[in-house]
Amino acid sequence: MEKRVELEKTYKPQWVWAIALGSAIGWGAFILPTEWMNIAGPVGTVIGLGVGAILMMIISVSYGVLIEKYPVSGGEFAYTYLKFGRVHAFVCGWFLTLAYICIVALNASAMALLGKFLFPSITNVVPLYEIGGWQVYLGEVIIATFFLLLFAFLNIKGASLSGSMQYIFCIILVGGVVLLTIAMFMSPATSLTNITPMFKPEVPPLKGILAVLVIAPWAYVGFNNIPQAAEEFDFPAKKAFSLIIYSLIFAFILYAFMILATAVAVPWQNLVAGQPAWGTGDVVSDNLGAAGVFMLAIALCMGVFTGLNGFFSSASRLLFAMGRAKIVPSTFAKLHPKYGTPYVGIMFTAVFCLAAPWFGRPVLLWIVDMSAVGVTIAYFYACLTAYKLFKWSRSNATDTREVSPYKKIMALLGTASGLAFLGLLLVPGTSSALGVESFIALGVWVLLGATFYLAKRKELHAIPKSTLDYYILGKTISEEEALGVASGEGAIDPNKETPPVQLT
Repeated sequence: MEKRVELEKTYKPQWVWAIALGSAIGWGAFILPTEWMNIAGPVGTVIGLGVGAILMMIISVSYGVLIEKYPVSGGEFAYTYLKFGRVHAFVCGWFLTLAYICIVALNASAMALLGKFLFPSITNVVPLYEIGGWQVYLGEVIIATFFLLLFAFLNIKGASLSGSMQYIFCIILVGGVVLLTIAMFMSPATSLTNITPMFKPEVPPLKGILAVLVIAPWAYVGFNNIPQAAEEFDFPAKKAFSLIIYSLIFAFILYAFMILATAVAVPWQNLVAGQPAWGTGDVVSDNLGAAGVFMLAIALCMGVFTGLNGFFSSASRLLFAMGRAKIVPSTFAKLHPKYGTPYVGIMFTAVFCLAAPWFGRPVLLWIVDMSAVGVTIAYFYACLTAYKLFKWSRSNATDTREVSPYKKIMALLGTASGLAFLGLLLVPGTSSALGVESFIALGVWVLLGATFYLAKRKELHAIPKSTLDYYILGKTISEEEALGVASGEGAIDPNKETPPVQLT
């Protein structure tokens, strides 16, 4: 009889904060300000991202509660299983896995994009073919491949190494953005009048803000990396909520700084009309010269490094949890014999992502846009689980700590926010709806998931509920608690050790 495979508790609070913040602030904060301003104007974009941060904080109330109650790897996958069972857990995990892996691939391709701007003679070598209007070069493929393999290696080496590096990278990231913003505002060539008009004149302000708001699940996706690391906390899990809030506040500030630093350089409408390949890079180069480009490049590298590192970690932990539950092959639950890391999931993520640079950036962006649906589904499930967990009164609660009308309302608002985000992404005709290519990619992923589930269905449903409880949550959950029904029996005793289960 083997005990449940568990990860070592090594993550410190500052590392977890850095994982959340660094995963949120990736290439987009530095590459996309001009595209966002073209949607809503500079101030409209900042307002949209600010409202998005507030909605994410509402959603994070549910996450904080669930992390404290169930500090296990798997995050939303585990929470979905708790209240909705194995089929819904598979759906949530399937979409979330794609989202995490796509973001790893996109961050790797961002390093190639930076190479195109800084060292085109090195990056744009050996043209291969054109796909989706994008010329693929062997040089950019090699750059993306190098960084994928590097961060896969670092993650295999251990959580302590990757966690401490993440914190260092994050401090440099924050410092770089702050210094760059101050330098842009103090430059004699910049002016606050360049930020006007504050909203895009051709678009009603509210419509523009809503169009920016819909990217919030993607822009702030890093905070939901925290539950993936919960099993490895070396501190009380109740601290997770405050770490999420701090990471969201810092993420919004950094996004706002980069947007305003770009807008203040030249009249933003002129900048957008020129359709630059990298507007932020151009204005920093024009106003601050080589020193400014160096600061921007360092900050961008730190953002990409933290994104690569954070999502490598989260993707592997999610696959580890699903492998431990036998929902995907159990080989994903294997730990490295020397470093104790879920190396199979790390290697799988790397191999999957190695194909991405060969398809060109536009094709990858179609898939990433589609993956925003997966992140939003995870938000929805987590909040709905928390809503079902909390009770209005003691009359129907299995645990008095579950009685919290305030948290139940917050969970309901989070659930509604998740549904609203899904609607904005999936309802055709809205300004923020997915493009045709992304809908096709979504359909392919749904079809693959359905095929995989049908192939595993018999095996998955043959696992007894008590065994699956133990694999996923680390303890057995009574039927009454799972349904949220008051009962004098079956309540969880956190101090009671669950008997070991044979891992086959």
